[in-house]
Amino acid sequence: MAERLVVIGGDATGMSAASQARRRRGPDDLEIIAFERGHHTSYSACGIPYWIGGEVDGADALVARTAAEHRERGIDLRLGTEAVGIDLDRRRVRTREVAGGAESWTGFDQLVIATGAVPTRPRIPGIDADGVHGVQTLDDGEAVLRTLERGGARRAVVVGGGYIGVEMAEAMIRRGLDVTLVDRGEQPMSTLDPDMGRLVREAMEGMGIEVVSGAEVRKVLTGDDGRVRAVATEDAEYPADVVVLGLGVQPNTGLARDAGLALGEHGGLLTDLAMRVRGAEGVWAGGDCVEVLNLVSGTHQHIALGTHANKHGRVIGINIGGGYATFPGVVGTAVSKVCDVEIARTGLKESQARAAGLRFVTAVIESSSRAGYYPGAKTMTVKMLAELRTGRLLGLQIVGREGAAKRVDIGAVALTAGMTVDQMTALDLGYAPPFSPVWDPVLVAARKAADKVEAELRGH
Repeated sequence: MAERLVVIGGDATGMSAASQARRRRGPDDLEIIAFERGHHTSYSACGIPYWIGGEVDGADALVARTAAEHRERGIDLRLGTEAVGIDLDRRRVRTREVAGGAESWTGFDQLVIATGAVPTRPRIPGIDADGVHGVQTLDDGEAVLRTLERGGARRAVVVGGGYIGVEMAEAMIRRGLDVTLVDRGEQPMSTLDPDMGRLVREAMEGMGIEVVSGAEVRKVLTGDDGRVRAVATEDAEYPADVVVLGLGVQPNTGLARDAGLALGEHGGLLTDLAMRVRGAEGVWAGGDCVEVLNLVSGTHQHIALGTHANKHGRVIGINIGGGYATFPGVVGTAVSKVCDVEIARTGLKESQARAAGLRFVTAVIESSSRAGYYPGAKTMTVKMLAELRTGRLLGLQIVGREGAAKRVDIGAVALTAGMTVDQMTALDLGYAPPFSPVWDPVLVAARKAADKVEAELRGH
């Protein structure tokens, strides 16, 4: 009799795990059943803002593999079906059909929990009004487009200045709307230090986006038709025909919590290196519903990124399929953009380094994406953190125009390798005038950081 694998969640982690396990074990050896509450599977949630903004032509472009394609590969994928209970003692999952409400139990030998994350929705009056949207799934994206396409939408308010917030602000600008971004932080992009976030703010304001910082939305105001008409902070009201929530996400782990599985400080599932849930044999988890080890700080954190989710799924599938794979952790790399401004970070920002008990120096430089004499060169600002005494790289942040963001990968590799900033200055990076100055901006920052470390060692 074939072993049965049940997968809860049909996006990156869940279907990567199912597909990888299927490659290694045939249907006679492993039966695979996957439940997905939505209408889509294996899609790029990261591409949703660009689809809404019109840069991507249709939702189908974001789908890597359709439900039919998964079924052709021997995976019993059931859309419109949500898991509502896990019975670990009897090794079974209770599911409910979203449309009809019918419930049933499905037994499992191996279980993959890939329930993802849910957008943060503050508990304030009017938050569920028509025209207020989170952006997490393709269904969410379709709902935003329906609001925009029913006519008359001229003003958008984006609540929250993180990755989704700035990307959705760009999408609304591209759709021709007047955009206000309301953020409770000192500057947008709280994953950056405030001095780097200020550069993002200034760039957004230069694009015509009104940025309101240090303000928290207290109420969503509606008209007689029940549709949103404004959001209110303590001090002001901001008219809106559409509101997008960009307040971050939380691990969707209520099902796991109710089953008694181990959760971490941030509410995500805790796993071992093989992505097996701690203390639960035959139960695996990955993606936005888990916490991961930060290799720089040594602490666990919740990071919702498709890159991690796909890697988690691959590791899980290999292990279920009889192989061996691990996911050691992350260094916290992320890139984004708002119109032509590119934003990147990896490692720790200043507050994170202090929280980890680290002492450090910082170096901030301005440089060019190409040789200064080559046409099209753009300015970028690079900030680097290095540990005192050891000189170990702790973090890197970049804000600039075309050619800036992906330079953060130099820092990601250096962090993973445990390099010092002095060692980084000798990296043999590619050079030609169309691509960089003789000294790449990241290496200029490393050189300045190395000088500061040396000065501290000398007591200056």
